Parts: sequence; C-alpha cells; structure tokens
Amino acid sequence: MTQAIQKKLSDSKSARWTALIIVSVTMMMGYFFTDVMSPLEDMLSSDLHWNGSEYGFFSGAYGLINVFLLMLFFGGIILDKMGIRFTGMMSTLLMFGGAVIKWYAVTFVDENAIVEGFHLNLLIIEIDNPHLTNLIAALGFAVYGVGCEIAGITVSKVITKWFTGHELALAMGLQVAMARLGTAAALFFALPIAKYMGGISTSVGLGALLLCIAVIAFIVYCAMDKKLDASCQGAEEENKENAEDESFHMSDLKAIFTNPGFWVICLLCLMFYGGVFPFLKFATKLMIVKYNVPDDWAGLIPGLLPFGTIILTPIFGGIYDKKGHGVKLMLLGSLLLTLVHVLFALPILSVWWFAIINMVILGIAFSLVPSAMWPSVPKIIPMKLLGSAFAMIFFIQNIGLSLIPMGIGEVNKQNTGADGLTDYTTTMTIFAVLGIISIVLSLLLLRLDHTKNYGLEKSNIKK
Repeated sequence: MTQAIQKKLSDSKSARWTALIIVSVTMMMGYFFTDVMSPLEDMLSSDLHWNGSEYGFFSGAYGLINVFLLMLFFGGIILDKMGIRFTGMMSTLLMFGGAVIKWYAVTFVDENAIVEGFHLNLLIIEIDNPHLTNLIAALGFAVYGVGCEIAGITVSKVITKWFTGHELALAMGLQVAMARLGTAAALFFALPIAKYMGGISTSVGLGALLLCIAVIAFIVYCAMDKKLDASCQGAEEENKENAEDESFHMSDLKAIFTNPGFWVICLLCLMFYGGVFPFLKFATKLMIVKYNVPDDWAGLIPGLLPFGTIILTPIFGGIYDKKGHGVKLMLLGSLLLTLVHVLFALPILSVWWFAIINMVILGIAFSLVPSAMWPSVPKIIPMKLLGSAFAMIFFIQNIGLSLIPMGIGEVNKQNTGADGLTDYTTTMTIFAVLGIISIVLSLLLLRLDHTKNYGLEKSNIKK
C-alpha cells in the first residue's frame, strides 16, 4: 500500500471509523469466547471432574500451537504476504472452528471418560490420564487460539492502515475497549447462564454463536476494504514505481530482529499481559476462597476489570495522540499492576470491598499499558513489516499465555489443602514478580527512546 493510497483511504473519516467498528466487533466476539469458561472453574470440577492441573492445561492450551508450532509467527508473514482480507478470513474461520470443537467436547463427550496411559510433560506441568473432555476442549481452544491471535495482529494492521497520521492511539484504544467489553460479558454472564440455563454447554455454545457473527462481520469488512482499494487503483498506477520498495521480502525481517526497542516491547508485553490474563483465569475462585464472595456473583468482581478499561483505554489513547508520553504511561501501568498483586498476596482485609478496590486499580493499569504499547509499535517498525512485528509480539505473549496458567494451575494444586481450600499467597507473589519485571522493562524502554529517538514520547497526530 503506497503512501498516496493510504492517505486517500485514511482521509475518509466515515470510512475509517466504519472499518474500526466492524473489526472491533469481530474481536469483541472473540474475547467473549476466550474467557467464557474462566468463571466456570468450579463447575468444570464438579460437572466434568477436571482437577487443577487439567484446568491449567486447558487454559494454557490457547497458545500451544502458536508457541510450539510457530503458527503465530507464520501468521504474521502470511499477513504481510497475502494481505488483510485473506488473513482475516482465515483467522476468523479458525476461531469459529475451534469454538465448535470446544463446544462439542463439553456437550457430547462422556464426562467420565479417561484417556488411560496418556502422559504429557510441558516443562512446568505434567498431565497424566486426563479426562477426554479436557483433551478435546484443549484442542479446540488451541485451534481457536491460533485464529484469535492472528485475527488480533490483522486487526492491528487494519487500524494502522486507516489511522496512521490521525487518531491512531485513540482508535487502538477503542478497539481494545470493545475487546474488553467481550471479556467483561464473559466474566459477568457465563456463570449465571451455565447455572440456570443448561450448564457449561450453553455458555460455550453462546460463545460459538457469537463467533459465527464475527465471521459475517469480517466478510462485511472485506467487501468494504475491496471496494475502497478498487477506488484507489488510479493512485496505485501513479505510484507503482514505489511498489517494489514497499513490498514484503523475507530479508526485511532483519530490521525487526535487530531493533532493541522492539524486543523490549515484546518482553514488556509478555510480562505485563502475563500478570493480567492468566490472573483472570483464576480470579473468580480467588474471590470465593480468599474474599468469601458467594459463588453466584464471584465473577462480577473480576468483571469490573474490563469495564474500567472500556472507558479509560480510549482516554489514555487520546492523551498519547495529543500529548505523547507513551513510555511514561506504560511505566505507570506497570507500577499499578505490581501494587495490585502485592495487595492480593498479603494476608490482609479478606473482604469483598477490598477485592473490588484492587480490581479497579488493576483496571486502570490494564488501560494505561495497552493504550500506549500498541500504537508505539508502528513508530519503530515500517508498515510493510507491521504484520510480522505484531506477530512476533503476540507470539512471545502467547508463551506467557500458555505456560503461566499451566504453572499457576500446578502451584494452586500444590497449595490446596485436604479441605479443598487453596492458599493463593505464592500464586499472587508470582504475579507481583511479573509486575516488577514490567517496571524494569518500561524504564529500559524510556532510556532507549532517548538514545534511539523512536519518538515514543511524542504525540501521534500529525499537525
């Protein structure tokens, strides 16, 4: 996409905001499905007889194919080579297919069936003789994870395409806010739906239905994107001499691998998101066990996290667009993340209102970092490599999204007494350490920005 074409497309304000709404709805449906089983840990134990290790394995299965088979890395290359429309359709169909497998597992597979002789060792967790429902659901979640992560990098490139030179951080913040709305809906409604409207299968089936809607939404975007590209063919002819310079070559990946700022952002993403998303997988049970919250509404407290980000992420994104200070926003978010997990680890105030205060602070942290981190990537990586760059970041993030929940599941199992109650002190200390590392990485990125002049502290809107 030449600069002239990009300018012509992005100057259509109604077109770029319409594109943003469509792809944001697609990701919102995806994020609902990602967390639709997070509030159901107790039901998975009682109805499907999963133990702590099995739940941790299932939660971490989201990133297994992405991490161990490098599918997310290849997805970025596919995006840069094949384009947004092809990659977006491929990824949304994978999401829907994985969701159907997962729904089948919890609906039709015998909950008492054991896979005798099965053994899997994944560095920090071992699975022996798991339930068949667990294995099939994990397979579906892994397939879904491939689609969801590739869809994520595709949407990031879509927004960069339309909003570079305009409200880039605000647009990315709004997309994140819509995604968090999907997460909030899952945390709020998945448990009541499962308890009162047909069990685990009903909640998962609703998520699969929403992903079918997501596929249709992206088809609409493809039609719109194709029409707009066709309208710019004249500009493309005028600028065809630049096409070769702006096309993707495998050798161009060196510009990503040798960029120190890029690697710091990768690691910051790994540590920060590792302290949030895996925590949400276990947060509902934490509310029940440590803060004595009734299980009927225990998921409502973790559900406060996404609602805070829905409002604050676009606000912080707007600040970055107009005022800059991107790295400082990331640093403040990392500090707040660490504070929250330290407070959750301490044996103090085991009451529901204290848990709510912590979740509100975590929501602020979870707004600050994404609102600044994602719009910072296009400042240090050229457009033609953006798919591969986002893919590398998401790939490294998936290492955390896979291994951290598995490790936490094993830690929780080891810290569960004969009475069935879990001591979460060690668990929350681990999450606090991830926050401390995020602080160090934010300080390092601030220093690199001064020495390399990335412009991460400068505003995004071109005047």
